[in-house]
Amino acid sequence: MKALTTFLFLGGQVRMSDKKISAGLAALKVMEGWGVHTIYGIPSGTLSGLMDAMGHPENNIKFLQVKHEEVGAMAAVMQWKFGGKLGVAVGSGGPGATHLINGLYDAAMDNTPVLAILGSKPVRELNMDSFQELNQNPMYESIAVYNRRVATAEQLPHLVDDAIRTAIAKRGVAVLEVPADFGFSQIDANSIYSTPLYSSGPKYKEYKSAPVDNADIDAAVELLNQAKQPVIYAGVGTMGHGSAVQALSRKIKAPIITTGKNFETFDWDFEAFAGSNFRVGWKPANEAVLEADTVLFVGTNFPFSEVEGTFRNVDKFIQIDNNPAMLGKRHQNDVAILGDAGEAIDEILAKVSSVSESPWWQANIKNIQNWRDYMTKLEKKTEGDLQAYQVYNAINEHAADNAIFSIDVGNVTQLSVRHLHMTPKNMWRTSPLFASMGIGLPGGIGAKNTYPDRQVWNLIGDGAFSMTYPDVVTNVRYNLPVINVVFTNTEYGFIKNKYEDTNTYNFGVDFTDVDYAKIAEAQGAIGLTVSRIEDIDRVVQEALSYYGKGRVVVIDAKITKDRPIPVETLKLDKSLYSAETVNAYKEKYEAQELVPFREYLESEGLTSKYIKDSNDNKYSF
Repeated sequence: MKALTTFLFLGGQVRMSDKKISAGLAALKVMEGWGVHTIYGIPSGTLSGLMDAMGHPENNIKFLQVKHEEVGAMAAVMQWKFGGKLGVAVGSGGPGATHLINGLYDAAMDNTPVLAILGSKPVRELNMDSFQELNQNPMYESIAVYNRRVATAEQLPHLVDDAIRTAIAKRGVAVLEVPADFGFSQIDANSIYSTPLYSSGPKYKEYKSAPVDNADIDAAVELLNQAKQPVIYAGVGTMGHGSAVQALSRKIKAPIITTGKNFETFDWDFEAFAGSNFRVGWKPANEAVLEADTVLFVGTNFPFSEVEGTFRNVDKFIQIDNNPAMLGKRHQNDVAILGDAGEAIDEILAKVSSVSESPWWQANIKNIQNWRDYMTKLEKKTEGDLQAYQVYNAINEHAADNAIFSIDVGNVTQLSVRHLHMTPKNMWRTSPLFASMGIGLPGGIGAKNTYPDRQVWNLIGDGAFSMTYPDVVTNVRYNLPVINVVFTNTEYGFIKNKYEDTNTYNFGVDFTDVDYAKIAEAQGAIGLTVSRIEDIDRVVQEALSYYGKGRVVVIDAKITKDRPIPVETLKLDKSLYSAETVNAYKEKYEAQELVPFREYLESEGLTSKYIKDSNDNKYSF
């Protein structure tokens, strides 16, 4: 039967000149109706029906062939995280399906919509213990919001539509297992169940939060008016509302603490921006939250807070969230506001009283500036063996104002939240909760595929790069120029650094150096190597010159093994630690000028209520 010659979406439906269409092509047309433009993966026999449809002249979705299905899944997930359309990843029956698992688990942990299509044996071979046959759906049962095996060829386009709708509506992973032969099957396009073939994508409506309750706003305002030492704890729910949160911060004299993945929401140089909390964070945030009397907790799920006792010294707790399941999850609420974070912040900002003088504010401003001065000192070194800090300084100096950053997991995450100077013009994404190493390079693929005209950086440690570097050639092949910066210190630094606090033996964390620039060149990319501070500025400019010519670049930055200062276990206060301990700590982390928050509080006439923990969070990994 001849394939359709015309296929137009009209009013959410499709009109076709022919009455028959392959189920595979029909499924692709449904995806197209949802705005899907790319499928990531590797072809296989069990995906033959779908791949045949991908090659059809009337298919408008491109296939981006990766070198590992894990990379494909991560790229699809990061594509959505960067604000792109829904990503689709495919994996062959058996090994391909299992390779997708890391990317899909990251999506589940981060509430990210994604569609995974799993190949499967043809119907006649199902349940026959065939070659590579695996009961695949149960692998995703604990994380998938939609998890089905297609039962008939006629079901395929309908279930693709259902899967995508559910993934987007429920912000999660949709999994479809498709027998290999279904994609080839010719189905009646005008009588698929009760209606002609269609995609519900053009008519999809996003849920809008109900208006916030004025009584709850008033209750929050009353507590904030009474607060003497408030902080604003801002999560991703505040994205797009950074200016309002900053205005509220100034009005009530409350420093802003952000979650790790929310740095781009605020201006880097905002005077009361205290950074993020705990290990991947800033000194001022870790100190301020333990001295605060009132917390405005907005649009965030901070899982560390319960187990680490982040808010143990807080008297009043106000929470804003558009998900009722999150209200009260991490801390008992004095006021719970259900609704959109931006709307709630605007309402509070309009009603709350202005605070003119605040010793609390002044102490925090001084503490934040002291920390900024420390970071700047590290970044602005001009000679010697290259440290990670000077790499970030060069990136900050030369990256485009609206550059996009794909960040891998490990020390590079910690270093990026401290030394990458971001504003709301930027975007940065990582694997924040699942924390899967290797996500940086796939993220760069997904970002550049979504924003071909924006500058994209992939910042990655050598341990993570070793997991995914075969896909540098994917960037090259598909003309997706990215600047990959590999922080090479021949160790799993984030793990090794924690072992210093917990283990007698620092075992299993070191590995052999590799010439990553040569690996890049072997794949058709530009490879650059740098090991001295004196050279980093020139090398980054050279990388940008090549990037401007459409080349993929890998900078192999051979950095020292210096450990970034562990702000979750600060040892700066001689009222809590011996002079010997404090001096050794400052020497190790080049932190001679860092001042404990207590001193700033006392200079403003306030008393610190922080008491040293007995275990120093030793076993918090």
